[in-house]
Amino acid sequence: MNHINVTINGRQYRMACEAGQETRLLRLAETLETRVANLRGKFGEIGDQRLTVMASLMIADELIDAERRIRGLQEEVEALREVRVAATDRARATQTAVANALNAASDRIERMTRELNRPLGHGVALG
Repeated sequence: MNHINVTINGRQYRMACEAGQETRLLRLAETLETRVANLRGKFGEIGDQRLTVMASLMIADELIDAERRIRGLQEEVEALREVRVAATDRARATQTAVANALNAASDRIERMTRELNRPLGHGVALG
C-alpha cells in the first residue's frame, strides 16, 4: 500500500492507495479541488465542509446520470446484437435457399441436356 498527499479545498490529506494508483488518486483529488474552487467562486466562502459536500454531491449526481446512460447504452448494444443475430440467421437461410435453388436448376439443366442429347429415332444425336 502506497501513501500520497492530496490537496482538497486547500488542505493536505495523506491517502493510501494501491501501488500504481497514485496518479489516478491525484487526478481524482484535483477534480474535487476544481469543483470546490468553482463553487467558492460562485458562492463565496460558505464554509469548507459545505463546499466539499456540495462538490461531492455534484459529482455523485453526475455519476448517477452516467450510470443511467451506460445502462441505456448497454441495453441498446444488446438490442443491436439481437438484431445482428437475427440478420445473420436470415442471411444463412437465404444463402441456403439460393444454394438449393441453384442446385435444383442445375439438376433440371442436366436432365434437359441428357434429354436433348438422347438419340432420335435413327441414331441421330443433337448437339
